[in-house]
Amino acid sequence: MPTKRKGMGIKTSVKSGNFRKTKQGAGMTKKGVAAYRKANPGSKLKTAVTGSVKKGSKDAKRRKSFCARSAGQMKQFPKAAKDPNSRLRQARKRWKC
Repeated sequence: MPTKRKGMGIKTSVKSGNFRKTKQGAGMTKKGVAAYRKANPGSKLKTAVTGSVKKGSKDAKRRKSFCARSAGQMKQFPKAAKDPNSRLRQARKRWKC
């Protein structure tokens, strides 16, 4: 019987190319999303919504949802919320929250 892997099933280092550096926006790259979806079949993970979007579109709703979730993280982790170079703040900036 196969053992279940812990974690995401992919390398989570910036060196692996699956994640961006903090200064570049701190999210997953296209390569990282592809690797995650390969390791987790059936996943619907997508990259960040960074461009301009029509109001009410699917991408606009994804952005609104991410911004709401990450706003909760800002409350939960006040140290990261105060640091402008934290991965949380940089990801919110990239998503245009």
